[in-house]
Amino acid sequence: MVYLPTILFSLGEGAVIPLIPVVAASMGADIALAALISSALVVGQLCGNLPAGWAVARVGERLTMVIAGVVAIIAGVAIVLSSSPGVLAASVFLLGFCAAAFGLARHAFMTTRVPLAFRARALSLLGGSFRFGVFIGPFVAAALLQLFGTELAAFWFFLGCLVVMVALVLFGPDPEKTIPPSSTPRAAVPAEDTGEAVTGSIPTAERAGVFRTMWQQRFVLSRLGLAAASLSAVRSARQVLLPLWGISLGLDASTISLVVGVSGAIDFALFYASGQVMDRFGRLWAAMPAMVLMGAGFLALSFTHDLPASVLWFGMFAAVLGVGNGLSSGILLTLGADVAPKQEPAAFLGSWRTLTDAGGAVAPLLISGVIAIASLPVAAAAIGAVGLLGAAGFLRWIPAFVPRARDGDGS
Repeated sequence: MVYLPTILFSLGEGAVIPLIPVVAASMGADIALAALISSALVVGQLCGNLPAGWAVARVGERLTMVIAGVVAIIAGVAIVLSSSPGVLAASVFLLGFCAAAFGLARHAFMTTRVPLAFRARALSLLGGSFRFGVFIGPFVAAALLQLFGTELAAFWFFLGCLVVMVALVLFGPDPEKTIPPSSTPRAAVPAEDTGEAVTGSIPTAERAGVFRTMWQQRFVLSRLGLAAASLSAVRSARQVLLPLWGISLGLDASTISLVVGVSGAIDFALFYASGQVMDRFGRLWAAMPAMVLMGAGFLALSFTHDLPASVLWFGMFAAVLGVGNGLSSGILLTLGADVAPKQEPAAFLGSWRTLTDAGGAVAPLLISGVIAIASLPVAAAAIGAVGLLGAAGFLRWIPAFVPRARDGDGS
């Protein structure tokens, strides 16, 4: 009941995401418009995090997931029936909005229910559940395309996953009732803003709203939150830069797909290792190696474009980036849970996830701008610099906001 709904949602979503540009092109959209329609998913996620935090705080995780699932079904039907790029873009935006609500609801549930001793492993499994769906979904879509000959088959599969997910959440045992809130103690914090991390509930007589929570938590969001956003940016850049790098080397589509697929497989294989490291040794021991590997990997890759063995270097550094990304699995979820107010985490997590999603959304724009001004290797070097700056941010702010007494096993 904790992980299966996540797998169902991400499996269906992973099956349809690669096909959104195809559907847009079939409606007469050019490449630029198809890319814009695809980006509506990320924009929907960005816009959905804050309202989702408000909803979870007031109606609970279970009802928020049900509502998100039902609205996502409506969005999926609209995609299947849409006949114009405008309707398709609106439907994709709505789908991203629902994905944000679903993800935040499950994140808030894990934050309040999972004991600190194995929080990182539990959240790494949650991140792995999302990765599993995104990793396997395209293969399911390919099989359905081969079987039925139309991309709409994948969207019907997505709708089937959503129906099963909503039924499971609505009629299955409610984890909010069967799993008691974690009794892990946290130190109380004063009501006034001292500049320190706020890791307990704010002792107020009324429920703190989303924007009030953002203001109260501005120090952790502007410091540790920005470091987390840089990790999200580097992750997003990997998905954009690797295919572009392969194209610039003159590789065919199958070779590029193989290299990116191997990198993704390494990434997926390591998702649980990150949780083990964070619980046993501390959050920093997973965050730093991941960011240094990805930052240094992009920097080193930027010097290999014109070398005689450039294709070999491309494959090697794609694998390095896969290792770094795999070691970072669950870090953003875990750090968000660590610094969220215990009694009412949803409003804070909405702000946290908006900030990290913004980092992922800005990265492709940064890459496009640097390529237009300079070149692809310079863009890779810029992303590498972002990764190393993020590593420095984690080194400075994780010990400040997630001290070792609350980091890892609590010893």
